[in-house]
Amino acid sequence: MLHYKTYFLGEDKAWVVFVHGAGGSSSIWFKQVRDFKAHFNVLLIDLRGHGKSQTFLQRYRDEDYTFRKVSEEILEVLDHLHIQKAHFIGISLGTLIIRTIGEIAPERISTMVMAGAITRFNIRSKILIWLGHLTKRFIPYLWLYKLFAWVIMPRKRHEESRNLFVREARKLYQGEFIRWFRMTYEANPLMRYFNEKEIPVPTLYLMGDEDYMFLPPVKMLVQKHKSAILKIIVNSGHVCNVDQPDEFNRLSIAFISEHLT
Repeated sequence: MLHYKTYFLGEDKAWVVFVHGAGGSSSIWFKQVRDFKAHFNVLLIDLRGHGKSQTFLQRYRDEDYTFRKVSEEILEVLDHLHIQKAHFIGISLGTLIIRTIGEIAPERISTMVMAGAITRFNIRSKILIWLGHLTKRFIPYLWLYKLFAWVIMPRKRHEESRNLFVREARKLYQGEFIRWFRMTYEANPLMRYFNEKEIPVPTLYLMGDEDYMFLPPVKMLVQKHKSAILKIIVNSGHVCNVDQPDEFNRLSIAFISEHLT
């Protein structure tokens, strides 16, 4: 089972599940834990091969890496903890994993908070992915990861976010990075499908105003999806929960609180 950590407030409190992106770990939510555990039960999960879930790496080495398999592993943790339904918060590629959970088991999701959401690749991101696939076998993965981090989060005020993700990525193995990177082949058709098919789950998109690669397609998506709203956080890039944590926490806690049953 994946490594996880819980903060339990009470049986009568809702659960909030945090899902990090590729190359990160549950430690990227360190600016959220204090505020959220004052209102909700909190579940932090390290995805396969990331953070403390690296100790379970052997189990996954011979398996296919797909969004569905990764999503099912999160549901396995929820089943183990007897969590029937939860509010999900994801960052970057973690938003695709949450949306996949919504496809597999929509009844398990109360709300979705999609931060730095990836809903479509633009020309620049497609070039980056093509370059990554071309060179991933003979260039150290950390070089590629640093390049991706700089292109996605180029400004001085994004430095903390860049450094955090690069620091976490150092803990990956080259082979593990390649396995996760292969999942980008699956991402494009998934995103097209998710754009066309909305699930009836209240969804908050939280995007930095400087997230130039991924904000424009999210703006288009929320115009089509009736259950989705968009809040833009100023002076923030792709990793808005790190760049502007107070505003991120305020908006996401307010949104979840509005949908408590």
